[in-house]
Amino acid sequence: QLQLVESGGGLVQPGGSLRLSCVGSGSTLDYYAIGWFRQAPGKEREGVSCISSSGGATKYADSMKGRFTISRDNAKNTVYLQMNSLKPEDTAVYYCAVRVSYSINCLRPYNYNYWGQGTQVTVSS
Repeated sequence: QLQLVESGGGLVQPGGSLRLSCVGSGSTLDYYAIGWFRQAPGKEREGVSCISSSGGATKYADSMKGRFTISRDNAKNTVYLQMNSLKPEDTAVYYCAVRVSYSINCLRPYNYNYWGQGTQVTVSS
């Protein structure tokens, strides 16, 4: 069974950067589209970014465009989320998830088959 493990979270000052990783085990991620989501306390889970199985298609939430970059290395069974110019409002638990096919609706947390446990990102001075 596919398992996902996120890492790379932590405490960073406003304007700083972090790179999150999502590593798959138990199965290859090659054929899956991957999404990154986040959830802050008291808020609903929101889509951050998603990427197709080939990496040829990506999508970002408006507030992340120009600051975040999603990428994947299928040889390492890993998907990354590079986060730059971080803001306090980016503070949340970040999750990766997989779905069978890429969709223009991939920022919605539906039709994802497997989820990781999340990694905490805190942006604070």
